[in-house]
Amino acid sequence: MSSGGGQQSQALTKPTFSEVQASALVESVFGLKVSKIKPLPSYDDQNFHVCILRTKDTTDGPNEYVLKISNSESSKTPDLIEVQSHIIIFLRAAGFPTASMCRTKGDNLTSLISVDSGSEIKSYLVRLLTYLPGRPIAEIPSSPQLLYEIGRVAAKLDKTLEKFHHPKLSSLHRENFIWNLKNVPLLEKYLYALGQNRNREIVEQVVQLFKDEVMTKLSQFRE
Repeated sequence: MSSGGGQQSQALTKPTFSEVQASALVESVFGLKVSKIKPLPSYDDQNFHVCILRTKDTTDGPNEYVLKISNSESSKTPDLIEVQSHIIIFLRAAGFPTASMCRTKGDNLTSLISVDSGSEIKSYLVRLLTYLPGRPIAEIPSSPQLLYEIGRVAAKLDKTLEKFHHPKLSSLHRENFIWNLKNVPLLEKYLYALGQNRNREIVEQVVQLFKDEVMTKLSQFRE
């Protein structure tokens, strides 16, 4: 992202597949016949909730999936997507309630597809995962027990991931990735979005505190 142009950049790289196109992808790449499909919320990728038709070859498997189409920028770094996919597999094997990765007809975890947008050819990495039913935490009344459980799972996740190894693990280390918590100062570029109000003052104070109290000690923290 870049200051002021973040939303424009996001719009240029985010996939814009129709439900018909997404259904065709599920069938051509993963060999599953779609009975129902609808969009799911997403940030800069594109997600679909997919229900499949039962056939003699899919009688025992799940019938609900999530089709994930990575944005064109992330699709240029297949190592990153590969590591993410293997982390999901690793956590599921460790007993976490994560989705299962579905393999393509060519027995791969992802497939790179190219689309002619008229002005250029864009490529997107496609994955299919089993659908996990449930409710977002934001929709559930908060309680001390719920918060405790969230913390317990987060701690268990952290300890488990210490044991994860992959030859391309370094692809996760993106210095200017805005969702990396050590990159809080990058948020200064987007303060304009808050206008001139009390919230902006609070955010400015927090960013400055982070610079003063955290940045100076980052080298001492485990990452």
